[in-house]
Amino acid sequence: MRTAEKSKAIQIRQTIRSSDKQAIREIVISSSFFNAQEIDVAVELIEERFEKGEASGYYFLFADLPNRTVAYSCYGPIPGTASSFDLYWIAVHNDTRGQGIGKLLLQATEQAIKKMGGRRIYVETSSRAQYIPTRNFYQACHYNMEALLQDFYAPGDSKCIFVKVI
Repeated sequence: MRTAEKSKAIQIRQTIRSSDKQAIREIVISSSFFNAQEIDVAVELIEERFEKGEASGYYFLFADLPNRTVAYSCYGPIPGTASSFDLYWIAVHNDTRGQGIGKLLLQATEQAIKKMGGRRIYVETSSRAQYIPTRNFYQACHYNMEALLQDFYAPGDSKCIFVKVI
């Protein structure tokens, strides 16, 4: 399926399914960006959403092709703020990257946040060279890097904090 056809076939959904736990694990593993602990955290967030519902503070959107889930985002309001949200995760399965699915999902996530009263979206990522495409993606989607926390994750691995006003 060509890129234009695939993007038309994508359906964005907010309803969480029991199969999403495995889909999230597969999507995050496919990227080869995350270690085992980070993969577990990604799965724990949807487990918490299943257990606590909206009280968890975690919200999800999924990008589905007709036969499977290929991307997801996890976001939520930042406690103690009036209208700021964190984008905790956005990930696209490796075999569907570069087809506009991430951008489509990010736009849908921004609209969902706006509908919930959000005005600012914060997202963090690593400064490692492996994450250059990630940082480029956020910048292409009009996110500005507002902070760099040196050696945050490990020596030589700083935290880049991006923000977008919506």
